[in-house]
Amino acid sequence: MKKSIFGSILAGFMAISAMGQVSNTLSPYSQFGIGVLSDQSLSFGRGMAGLSIGVRDSKHPNVMNPASYSAVDSLTMIFDIGLSGQITNFKEGDVKKNAKTADFDYAVASFRLLKKVGASFGVIPYSNIGYNFYNAEWIGSHESDYFGGISDNYYNNTYKGSGGFSQAFVGLGWEFAKGLSVGANMSYFWGKYEKTVTSVFSDSYANTLTRTYSANVNSWKLDLGAQWSADITKNDQLTLGAIVGFGHKLGADARMSITNANSTTSVSSTTTDSVANGLSLPYSFGFGASLVHKKSLTIGADYQLQKWASLDFPMINNTTKHYEATSGILCDRHKFTVGFDWIPDAMNRKFLKRVHYRMGASYATPYYKIGTQDGPKELTLSAGFGIPIVNTWNNRTSLNISAQWVHNSAKDLLTENTFRINIGLTFNERWFAKWKVD
Repeated sequence: MKKSIFGSILAGFMAISAMGQVSNTLSPYSQFGIGVLSDQSLSFGRGMAGLSIGVRDSKHPNVMNPASYSAVDSLTMIFDIGLSGQITNFKEGDVKKNAKTADFDYAVASFRLLKKVGASFGVIPYSNIGYNFYNAEWIGSHESDYFGGISDNYYNNTYKGSGGFSQAFVGLGWEFAKGLSVGANMSYFWGKYEKTVTSVFSDSYANTLTRTYSANVNSWKLDLGAQWSADITKNDQLTLGAIVGFGHKLGADARMSITNANSTTSVSSTTTDSVANGLSLPYSFGFGASLVHKKSLTIGADYQLQKWASLDFPMINNTTKHYEATSGILCDRHKFTVGFDWIPDAMNRKFLKRVHYRMGASYATPYYKIGTQDGPKELTLSAGFGIPIVNTWNNRTSLNISAQWVHNSAKDLLTENTFRINIGLTFNERWFAKWKVD
């Protein structure tokens, strides 16, 4: 049975790695920056809108704060696999459209490595890019900078993009003093994207202008965490957590090519430009706290800050027409999260008494600007269940199911409403127990 489960988990890791470039979004907003940032919490945290930093749980891996790995029981091997599906409604003015996507999200394992030292490894997403839309605009008599004085009446722009970024990590958590733990995740950070803007002009010369933006990243990512946990009363345990993510250049060139094609003369020309080492990850910080009452009710809150505003991002200079690192394109991202988890009675024989009930909410500001204004703000409401799976050989595995409503909006821009279902299966196996035979 152990071999079968381990084989399934290993296949899951391989599938995640192979699908690391598959996008789980159709949002036009994913054309900005490095895409739509992913919720990096796992299945049990998603029912609480991603609450994680101050959460310490021996039965579920918590990759958001690697210090939590030290809480893993010495007799168990934990595997967590997650997938999600979503329906998004896009609204702009009186126009509404719906879109559906689904993806295999993550695969993570966690176990006790040494006394008071826990370890974890896995693959989780970082961001997603995926969109395909167009617009038409009347421009009247226009002298094009690209076509040398051609008069146009209108043009159609088609925008397409795909790709994203993922991280394969190995982490350790060490409880070096009673109640005080530190941890680190070291990740291989990789991914690529391609974004195209195709402009078809209505002049008699049938000109088509295609701009292609692309990058291919192979780099690293380092995240540190700390947790302090103590009994503050006979029935209450308080945990405080903090995380730090190190920002750095990703060592990848951001490229742009412009192709000018004329279908009448069958003549085309291509120019290229690039920004050396043009992409970066931001420094990030986070703080969280949770309170566990009678090992039944957990309530908590998180705050995260990502320092995107200090980073340049490659853009076309409208004056020089060169592709260059530009400041003021990105802005700092703040995220606030609250949530709770309640299990009525873990030892009760009644099934519903042993189910975890979860709810949460989060609010996040954008990390990019659209023109001169900030991008959409994000509001998330979630609810979920942790359902114990009991059979003849295992009563520790759980099925975590949650539903999320995500609202993205900005003044005079597109509004998105997403309904998402997250499903995670957490195997909690007693692999390291020593059995005695009388």
